[in-house]
Amino acid sequence: MKTTMNDLNLLPALVDAVADMGYTEPTPIQEQAIPVVLAGQDLIACAATGTGKTAAFMLPLLQLLHAGEAGRCRALILSPTRELALQIDEQAQALGYHLGLSAAAVVGGVDMGPQERALRAGAAMVVATPGRLLDHMRFNYVDLGAVEFVVLDEADRMLDMGFLPDIQRILAVLPNPRQTLLFSATMSPVIRKLAGEILRDPVTVTVDRQGPALAIVQSVCTVAQEKKAPLLSTLLRREGMDSVLVFVRRKIDADRLARAVTRGGARATSIHSDRSQEDRIAALEGFRSGRFPVLIATDVAARGLDVSGISHVINFDVPHSSEDYIHRAGRTARAGATGDVITFVSPDEEERMRDIERALGLTLPRSDVEGFTTRAAASEAPRHHARTPGGQAAPRRRRRRRSSSSSSSSSSSAA
Repeated sequence: MKTTMNDLNLLPALVDAVADMGYTEPTPIQEQAIPVVLAGQDLIACAATGTGKTAAFMLPLLQLLHAGEAGRCRALILSPTRELALQIDEQAQALGYHLGLSAAAVVGGVDMGPQERALRAGAAMVVATPGRLLDHMRFNYVDLGAVEFVVLDEADRMLDMGFLPDIQRILAVLPNPRQTLLFSATMSPVIRKLAGEILRDPVTVTVDRQGPALAIVQSVCTVAQEKKAPLLSTLLRREGMDSVLVFVRRKIDADRLARAVTRGGARATSIHSDRSQEDRIAALEGFRSGRFPVLIATDVAARGLDVSGISHVINFDVPHSSEDYIHRAGRTARAGATGDVITFVSPDEEERMRDIERALGLTLPRSDVEGFTTRAAASEAPRHHARTPGGQAAPRRRRRRRSSSSSSSSSSSAA
């Protein structure tokens, strides 16, 4: 028998709020984490993006906050990026609406005045990026003396971004004992060390951290670098390209590609850390509403991006690591939906793509597009056999043995 939200001992108002959002059954991370948090235990949750982890800590926290004193900050959630913090705050407002609980987002890039007023008023829950919270902590209006619950969301990304000293400074002023929840897509040694320092006898929950969701159809297009933009415009004209998130490595490329895609006939916008907070919010709202069916993003700007209904993720540039690949892929096929992930691979990116495939234990099928897959790109394709979309291994082609009289040519070094 399937577990429902009613089986998790949540308040009726919270069950109704989740139902209003269209969900009646918890995801695996929610099913395992919510009872742990309600029981007052510390938690290490290792879960891939797109598994419903925000609600996994938000629902029980709202229930615990509802049962206690009002008028002071009692829950602190630390997030690596402004976008993720704002989305967590938005979910807190939606889920906690009928409970009368106040929440405040404390992020950089916007005026500190409204944040100061919310902190002075004693918002029950504060969702913050570490740097901006420390900016406020220089003044005496910040009262964290009543904090009972702390969440480190996407802890691996916060450490990757250099926030460890900031996190340590913040945790040092919080009361003990407290209940601490650590959520991370990966469990590196540095994450385990941090968990050992700040958690008390934690329960560990691990869900879907080995790779992208099974509902994602993944493929690779081998293409010369200079043909990537025309290839993207060609793919965007195909049926079903309703909501497309495109990842690039550099901020300058995000703007350039958005202009090129727009010239090609698709409505596109971009998001990266050099854009103002107001522009980033406008871009996200335009993408959510469908006014811009295409969003060009960098990894840091899109971390934690939660937009329902993304049909396709396109890696215009090959990610730096398998973890980045999983993060990007996790933007589609969320909450039981399906999605496609297409990675453009130029000849000098083939080695990095092979490293990602080895780390994931996958061999992704190559999908050539007529007029774009060059001989140079094809010649650099991996020599191991590819899997078909259904998971079957394609048969190897026998290589012709050279005759002994043939002269051998020296191999060129990789670009």
